[in-house]
Amino acid sequence: MRILVVGGSGLIGAHVVDVLRERGHAATSVARTARSGVDHLVDVGSASTDELRSLLAGHDGVVYATRTDEQRPLPKPIYPAFRRDNVEPVVRLFTAARLEGLTRGVVMGSYYTYFDRLHPQWHLAARHTYIRCRVEQAREGRAGAGPDLPVAVLELPFVFGRAGDRLPNWAGPLDRWARSRTPLAAPTGGSAAASARSVAEVAVDALERADGTDIPIADENLTWNDMIARIAEAVGRQRRVTRLPAGAAKAALRLGGALQALSRKESGVNPTHLADLLLAELFIEPTTGRSLGPALRETFADNGAKEV
Repeated sequence: MRILVVGGSGLIGAHVVDVLRERGHAATSVARTARSGVDHLVDVGSASTDELRSLLAGHDGVVYATRTDEQRPLPKPIYPAFRRDNVEPVVRLFTAARLEGLTRGVVMGSYYTYFDRLHPQWHLAARHTYIRCRVEQAREGRAGAGPDLPVAVLELPFVFGRAGDRLPNWAGPLDRWARSRTPLAAPTGGSAAASARSVAEVAVDALERADGTDIPIADENLTWNDMIARIAEAVGRQRRVTRLPAGAAKAALRLGGALQALSRKESGVNPTHLADLLLAELFIEPTTGRSLGPALRETFADNGAKEV
C-alpha cells in the first residue's frame, strides 16, 4: 500500500508512518510546518478539494491524524470555528480521496463519540461542541468518501508516548505538577489510555483490512488515582495521591464555566458539564492487554520534548 499520512509529524502520525514502513508499505508524510521526515508542506485545513486531489494522486489510502485543542476558550459562538477545524477539512479530504479512487482511510477521532453512542442519556453531543463536531466529522467524512472508500474512525482516549520531541499536549502540566512539591489529589472516576504505538498499529491494521468501522482503543483502563500515581513514579517523585471530594471537583469546574460565560467565551468541552465526565469511569472493554508502562515513562522522561 501507499498511504498519505496527514499530520505525519505529530505524535500519532509519526508512529503511523513508522509502522507502515516497518510492514513494507510506502508512507507519504504531510504537515503544516517543516520538520525532518515531512514530505509535503500543506495546510489541509485550508486546502481545496482540487489541491487535495493532487496530493492524494497515486495513493491507496489516507490517514487523518491532526487535532484541535478542545479545552482552549474561544469567543462565542465556537461552533463555526470547531466545525471549520474538525469537520470541513475531513469532508474535503475524503471527497478528494473518493474522486482519486483511494480504497481505504483512517480518521483519528475521540473516545467521546464512543461514549456518546454508549450513553445517549448523557447528551454529550448536545452539551459539548467538540463532541458534536467529532460526531459530525465521522458521519460527514464517511458521506464524502462514499460506499467504495471505507473509513475507520479510531476513537482515542488519553494517548501516552513520544515521537522524537513530540508529546501529548496535556503532558506538560501533569509533568510539572508531578515534579513539584504540591500535594497530589484525584477525584473518583478514570479513563481509558493507550500508547501512540498501539494506536498506530491499530490504524495500520485497519488500513490493511480496509476496515470502515468505529474502533475504540484502550491498552489499559486507569482510575485518575492510578494514572497520577504512575506519572509521579515515572518522574521519580512517587508519593501518595489523596482523594479529591467529588463536590470540590464539581464546584471548581462549574466556577470555571461561570467565568467563561462572563467573558463571553466557550471551550469545546463545556466545563459546566465536564464534572459528569471527569467523575465517570470512561473505560473501554476489551483492552489490548498491552502495558502502558514504557509509553508512560517515555512521556515523562526529562529530555526537553515539545507538546503537540
